[in-house]
Amino acid sequence: MNIRDDGITLALTGASGAQYGLRLLACLLAAGRPVHLLISDPARVVIGMETEESLPGRNRDAERYLAQRYGAADGQLRLLGQNEWTAACASGSGAPRRMVICPCTTGTLAALAAGTSNNLIERAGDVALKERGQLIVVPREMPFSTLHLENMLRLSQAGAVIMPPSPGFYHHPQRVEDLVDFVVARILDHLDIPQELMPRWGHGPENAT
Repeated sequence: MNIRDDGITLALTGASGAQYGLRLLACLLAAGRPVHLLISDPARVVIGMETEESLPGRNRDAERYLAQRYGAADGQLRLLGQNEWTAACASGSGAPRRMVICPCTTGTLAALAAGTSNNLIERAGDVALKERGQLIVVPREMPFSTLHLENMLRLSQAGAVIMPPSPGFYHHPQRVEDLVDFVVARILDHLDIPQELMPRWGHGPENAT
C-alpha cells in the first residue's frame, strides 16, 4: 500500500471531544488506511478524562495498545512523538496528502493560521497546506471569539476545511455514540472514504424505491 497516496495523518489535540478522534481512528483503520497518528500531551490527559482509555506513557507501548485495541494490521498504525521531526508528515516530499486534526484546540488553530511550527502537529498541518493537500480541522470550542473566527477564516482561505463537530438530529440519535458517529461520518465523506455510520441526506433506506 502506498503510504503517500493512501495514508492519512490524524492528530488529536487537547480540546474536549477525544471521542471524535478515537472513533475516527477506528474507522480509518477498519477501512484499511495507514494512519500517521499524533497525540499531544494535553490530548492524552483529555482522553483519560473523557473516555475509559488509558494510554501507556511510552509511544511504542501506546502504539501497540491502540493497534490491538482497534485491530490494526502490522505496520498500519504509526504513533509519532511531538518532536519526531524526521517523520514523513514533517516533509512535503513524504507527507500523506490528507490530514485531519480532530479535535483541534484554538491554540493549534491559531498556530496553523500564523504558519508557526512549534511541534509536529503544527508542522504537519503547515505541510498539508503548503503542498496543497487536504487539511480538515475540527475545532471544539464555544462560543468562538473574534480571534477564533478570524483564524478559521484564514485557514479556510488557505484551503483548509473547517468542520466544527455539530451533529444533526434528523437521524433520531439514541446514544451519545450516535452523535459522535454523525460527525465522524461527515469527516469520512470529505476524505472520500466509504462509510456506513450514517447515510448521506437523501440516500437512506426511507428513500429507496
